[in-house]
Amino acid sequence: MTIQYERPVSHAAHWARRLALFSCTLFIAVVLSHRFGPLTTPHFLALAGFASAMAAVAVLLAAFGLARLWQVGARGGKASLVALLFSLLPLGVAGAAGYSYFYKPALFDVTTDTAAPPPWLAVPSAEQDWLPRAGAVTPRDREIQLEAYPALSGRRYEGALDRVYQGVRKVAAAYGIAITAEDGLDNILADLEDLVVDPNKAAQSPDALGEVPIPEARPLETPITPHLGGPGDVLLQGEWRSPVFGFRFDVVIRLREEAETTLVDMRAASRYGPHDLGIGADLVEGYLKALDAELLGIAGD
Repeated sequence: MTIQYERPVSHAAHWARRLALFSCTLFIAVVLSHRFGPLTTPHFLALAGFASAMAAVAVLLAAFGLARLWQVGARGGKASLVALLFSLLPLGVAGAAGYSYFYKPALFDVTTDTAAPPPWLAVPSAEQDWLPRAGAVTPRDREIQLEAYPALSGRRYEGALDRVYQGVRKVAAAYGIAITAEDGLDNILADLEDLVVDPNKAAQSPDALGEVPIPEARPLETPITPHLGGPGDVLLQGEWRSPVFGFRFDVVIRLREEAETTLVDMRAASRYGPHDLGIGADLVEGYLKALDAELLGIAGD
């Protein structure tokens, strides 16, 4: 009489593989829809959290399947390993986001000038859904930023306002910041006009002044609304999206001419939620480093 041993099958392992595959596929679809599609950040976080929760359940089932394999030799070891591999992506991203949420300051607006941040040309607004946050940034928030990011500061360049403005626009385009509004460009035009020399006037002698023209403002260059910043400030506001997940940030850059130098300050705010997970500070620091490289040779201390 021949006795044939039949190995038991671990149904938990096979269910783990199905759940892990579904959660990984859902997570990738949600990321693509948020990065390139119309999915908003609150809905993205809800769906990504659901996918991560299913991946966690898949890990538990896979662990049970591996335990059954060790105890009674049940089939399902490969299915459990596949489930663990598929669960790495959603759980890994969720773990990194959780670490940033708990160990980085709860800020959604950071700036290089905490005393007088660059003002918004158009105050950003978005439907927060289930991610409510405070309406305004408090002085306490600025103190928390100084403690968390003490090296986040503006830049001073020994160059004319128009030269720095060209570098700011070039780096913004290369960095993925889409400029949507500008203010104070008449200050740059005034600097450029000061450099223009009329050859006819240069040929005249100092005594032959002739008629003195009365200066008049050109209608097309006269600002319709008053400047939001200082009298000599140039403001640029734009939008930026993180490269992988597409988190939206509103950005404003301020250029201020002081004596023979130009001071550049920056402000970045996440459009959704009370916590930017540290992305805002990385955005500002990365942009200013790229601007330093672009304006290499005229950067001051």
